[in-house]
Amino acid sequence: MTAAQSGAPTSSLERDARRTNEAHAGEVRPGDIAIGVIIGRTSEFFDFFVYAIASVVVFPKLIFPYVDALTGTLYSFAIFALAFVARPFGTVIFTAIDRTYGRGMKLTIALFLLGTSTVAIAFIPSYESIGVASAYFLGALRIGQGLALGGSWDGLASLLALNAPQKRRGYYAMIPQLGAPLGLMVAAALFAYIIAHLSAEDFLGWGWRYPFFVAFAINVVALFARLRIVVTPEYTQLFETRELQPQPILETWRQERRNIVIGAFAPLASFALFHMVTVFPLSWVFLYTQEGPARFLLIEAIGGAFGVAAIVASGWLADRVGRRTLLAGTAAAIAAFSGFAPQLLAAGELGELVFMISGFLLLGLAFGQASGAVASNFQMNYRYTSSAITSDLAWLFGAGFAPWVALQLSSSFGLGFSGAYLLSGAVGTLVALFINRQMVQDR
Repeated sequence: MTAAQSGAPTSSLERDARRTNEAHAGEVRPGDIAIGVIIGRTSEFFDFFVYAIASVVVFPKLIFPYVDALTGTLYSFAIFALAFVARPFGTVIFTAIDRTYGRGMKLTIALFLLGTSTVAIAFIPSYESIGVASAYFLGALRIGQGLALGGSWDGLASLLALNAPQKRRGYYAMIPQLGAPLGLMVAAALFAYIIAHLSAEDFLGWGWRYPFFVAFAINVVALFARLRIVVTPEYTQLFETRELQPQPILETWRQERRNIVIGAFAPLASFALFHMVTVFPLSWVFLYTQEGPARFLLIEAIGGAFGVAAIVASGWLADRVGRRTLLAGTAAAIAAFSGFAPQLLAAGELGELVFMISGFLLLGLAFGQASGAVASNFQMNYRYTSSAITSDLAWLFGAGFAPWVALQLSSSFGLGFSGAYLLSGAVGTLVALFINRQMVQDR
């Protein structure tokens, strides 16, 4: 029984969403779900990249001015990782809310927490104003973002996959992944524009805060767009008939722990490459070259456009060769790319452009099918919660500490060691896919 059916309280936003949908009742179509998925994921990744970019160009100077630039960036990346550590705890908390009050209430609380944590970062005083307390405030708000991201899982990606046409499942599987390059393109372009049109003093004084206000506004729009889908009677019934209901975390872990672990490690190659072409290269260029961040942010936005095209292409390829075959092939290609990627990044402006475009093409092909690579292994009644836990662990192991590790290795032992880190992710994916294949054959 859902919260709505049992008389559990609903938010005013839920009621507004239901009234909006009264004129649009009818057949549930995969295309409608896809729109909600893209809006939701783009808003989340915009938040993600706004914070990530600020971690490189703002926080080392604003929060950690008492150390050198490299150490300040490493401190900033350590706080960056807190959201990924907090995310599984958010899933535990918000799964309980989901089971008690319903999916709509969970989403409302989670996305308001995400929005308020994000916009509050824009008001953080500098170290010069309040000392080390500024770092503690930043860490607390980053944890708030992580908890909220754990609660923002709406199950729409799983619902989309289950309702996709049989021969187009690869195409529909890539749709949620479009949010990453779209969010990056908007965030990078916005920061590039602000940096290019403000003095360094004005940018560090107030200009960097503007993208966080934009992130809050986008979250509000995304919240209503997602609620409009998940609270309708048609979708509520579809979630129930597909058995996409929240289950207790410990029970889910006992039943699905092997598949969850494999699912968390299967996308390691794409998640490692994810940060190797977004956050890490920005930090390297900012710290070790004379190039300004605005130009490289524009290169990242261009790379994001290639990433969008590659993600779409991944759907076409997966429907013809199979998702796991495509993931294995791209993992092998990423392993090869790791051998010369550092040299490209260190080869000047042309090398940076080639690095970003080739990296985003590979990322799109791999990341486009990384979501739920082994989701079909889950028992149907545990799929909703298992997918949420798998996503949390995949981001924690594959992405949470990636910028910190890559920068620490590169600054200590040379840029080539960032390629070794990328190689380890590719190996992790290949091993996980091999184990998954053996498990499927043993059934």
